[in-house]
Amino acid sequence: QVQLVESGGGSVQPGGSLRLSCTASGAPGGTFSTYAVAWFRQAPGKEREFVAAIGGRTTLSKLAGSLAERAGISRDIAKNTVYLQMNALKPEDTAVYFCAAGSRRTMGPSGYIYWGQGTQVTVSS
Repeated sequence: QVQLVESGGGSVQPGGSLRLSCTASGAPGGTFSTYAVAWFRQAPGKEREFVAAIGGRTTLSKLAGSLAERAGISRDIAKNTVYLQMNALKPEDTAVYFCAAGSRRTMGPSGYIYWGQGTQVTVSS
């Protein structure tokens, strides 16, 4: 059973940056590197929104939405960790950010099997 734990959230002023981490445990034999990993976010009263994903076995990535030009996704295979770097943050980026892992890179939440509990990101002055 793969378990995902997000970290790195917090409060930041508009224009600031944050790097979120998604660290996996429980994947046998280093297989976490074969999983596609995505970041989603959900603001109060809104649907869960795709932010970014990185493929398993490759470093191909996809970003979408309003963060697409201000964010980057990467992974450290040795640390079983995927990062979401977010820059020039805006108040509308305030949300709970979730990471998820699955067999293929997709923008739909249903494509991911494992989910973390989420980390809160608050952007305000």
